[in-house]
Amino acid sequence: MVTLGCKINTLESATMAQSLVDDNWQLVDSNESADLYLINSCTVTAEADRQTRQAVRRALRSNPNAKVVLTGCYAQNEPEACAALPGVSIVLGNDQKSIIAPFVRSLKSNSKDLNPVYVDRLTGLPATLLRGFEGQTRAFVQVQQGCDQGCTFCVIHRARGKSISLDVDAVLNQVRTFVASGSAEIVVCGVDLGSYEYSSSDREVDALGLVSLLKKISRLPGEFRIRLSSIDPAHLNDSLLDLMGSDDRFCPYLHVSVQSGSTLILKRMKRRYDRQWLLERLFAARARLPGLVLGADIMAGFPTETEADFAQSLSVIKDAEIIYPHVFPFSARPGTPAARIPRQVAVPERRRRAAEMRRVGQTVRNQALQGMVGRKGQLLIERPVVSDKPGAYHGRLENYMPVQVRRLKGDSGDIVPIQVDSVESDVLIAHMLGSE
Repeated sequence: MVTLGCKINTLESATMAQSLVDDNWQLVDSNESADLYLINSCTVTAEADRQTRQAVRRALRSNPNAKVVLTGCYAQNEPEACAALPGVSIVLGNDQKSIIAPFVRSLKSNSKDLNPVYVDRLTGLPATLLRGFEGQTRAFVQVQQGCDQGCTFCVIHRARGKSISLDVDAVLNQVRTFVASGSAEIVVCGVDLGSYEYSSSDREVDALGLVSLLKKISRLPGEFRIRLSSIDPAHLNDSLLDLMGSDDRFCPYLHVSVQSGSTLILKRMKRRYDRQWLLERLFAARARLPGLVLGADIMAGFPTETEADFAQSLSVIKDAEIIYPHVFPFSARPGTPAARIPRQVAVPERRRRAAEMRRVGQTVRNQALQGMVGRKGQLLIERPVVSDKPGAYHGRLENYMPVQVRRLKGDSGDIVPIQVDSVESDVLIAHMLGSE
């Protein structure tokens, strides 16, 4: 199985794997040849599409006689192009992920009547209870699907459909199941997470839907911490920040969908905020969440972006101290309004600006990592043993910073106290407290 893209895809891959195992398939290690390859695609950029095609070719090199099932957002948006890829046996849309086993069973019978493309109009995935999250120390819990915004550069709203909120009881049941199976960290996920609408028993929609849901999750019994996945700045309201700041279960980390620091560019992107709102919310988050670490999605070279617009994006990284900027050059997606804007920034210039953003982000990150030296924290162990390669780490702190521990004692999924001694290759070097 190959999973590209977001946490939702990772979660849905786990759901599909569970379904296939229940249907008597056996998962094999990634370095083994397989009879069936399931590729869960992303289409957020042209590069993501390319990586999907590359994954298909790589699978068939491992076993030219294998069946290849291609699903995910690339499959949803470009089904015929995916079906035309040499070696692809069947193309499934996002709604078919939850019922994948019958399609694969049809492949096993080599039915000549099999239609290679099964992509429907999106109606939303039903909630599927996962028994565990194989190979993961943190478990992803989806609470929301789809997006109603239609930003001018984006195709994800076409690939995922309208915003749908999952039933609160289904969400809480999934959290209980993961905690009971040993997950020490719950990552709350959604395509547009902040648009979650919580319906109470009288079916009236709560205006603070996500906050109400998070309160219920935080009150569940068990030893676990809570992390939020990517969230739009428009949804960083005071109620959410106050909840996260007042409850130790919430990790002091936010990954914010910034996209640009220029009000003009944000307007042309059809975002829900301007520069002033963005900075005010990021500074408010820092004020309410002690020790907060910020990550962000941010774009370089959106059509019409001038050097002045670009400088405003750079200043957001510096001024808001965005330690983990996920930078990507603008990618013109077919059929989007942004792809039709006449004043496109030249591709080499987009790449130059993206590289400069990453350089600034590295400078901010270096300062933040050095500022952690001497501090204590709680490390979630992801892997008890690491290689001797630069950047190898055992796990992450509450604030998401990676840590390698000298003489580590503990297993995957354990949370252990550490103190930071130094920094090497973007990783905090620490020792365990109480183990000297």
